[in-house]
Amino acid sequence: MARGYVSLLAIVAAVWGSSYLFIKVAVEEVEPTAMMFMRLVLASAVLVPVLAWHVGGRAAVSQMRDLGWKAWAIGFLNAAFPFTLIAWGEKYVDSGVAAIANASVPIFVVILAFWFNPSERVHGVRLAGILVGLAGVAVLTGLHPEGGWWAIAGTLAIVVASLSYASANHFVQHNFSQTMPVLVTTASSVMGAVILLPFAAFQMPDETPSWKAIGSIVVLGVLGTAFALLLFYRLLTSYGAARASLVTYLLPPVALVYGVLILDEKITLNAALGLVLILAGVALGSGAALRGRRRGREPEAGPAPVTPQA
Repeated sequence: MARGYVSLLAIVAAVWGSSYLFIKVAVEEVEPTAMMFMRLVLASAVLVPVLAWHVGGRAAVSQMRDLGWKAWAIGFLNAAFPFTLIAWGEKYVDSGVAAIANASVPIFVVILAFWFNPSERVHGVRLAGILVGLAGVAVLTGLHPEGGWWAIAGTLAIVVASLSYASANHFVQHNFSQTMPVLVTTASSVMGAVILLPFAAFQMPDETPSWKAIGSIVVLGVLGTAFALLLFYRLLTSYGAARASLVTYLLPPVALVYGVLILDEKITLNAALGLVLILAGVALGSGAALRGRRRGREPEAGPAPVTPQA
């Protein structure tokens, strides 16, 4: 089991971690809403047939319709809104910095649990983890950022995207506990594309983008969204949510490596220190939950935790 788990985890991290790189390339020529609309259309073109293969064509349409307003909510919280914020943020910050800022998702999940699960008290080590993680966000945002105020704004936009992902996490767990993950993922992509359509219509490029930009969007939609999510759910169902969620720790360093090797980005002091503090905060803040899962309290079916995807 160990070899298969490590291989699958590495593939998911490699594919998902590259999303920040491809966003950085494409956003130079394509506006965020147009880019993410095309990304979600491509992802939907893969996910809808997969859903139909699982449950049948008519059942897929029926189940999507039955989700009602919840499909729109998850399309906004888990796709349209955070995708666009991350792309806008990457206009002003490096892809590696974007990945580090987006790694704060689990910290916001714990913070939002105060409202979604009032009975769950966070104290001791977990509370310290939240504070450490938030300190990491502050360092990443405000410690001599390259790019000045626009870089701060870009980083904060990605942090808000992380908050949106965290909200989606709780929304999924409260509303889709008995729903197949592939249905939730498909609904998120389809509804996200519909939400972005009117905005993308006004931001489509006047000229045909370069092959690099077009190729980046294709990779984002097919591999970085549809393929990566299907692999992640394979990881989840095969090895459990605790092991699957470890991809959270791999995405920022993978994205940093891609940025340095391919985009010639530099690892700055605020990026390195922010990475250490955020990942330490995630480890401490979620440690109790992970230990509980290892004792067998987690269900192996049901929706997956929302991970920080670009």
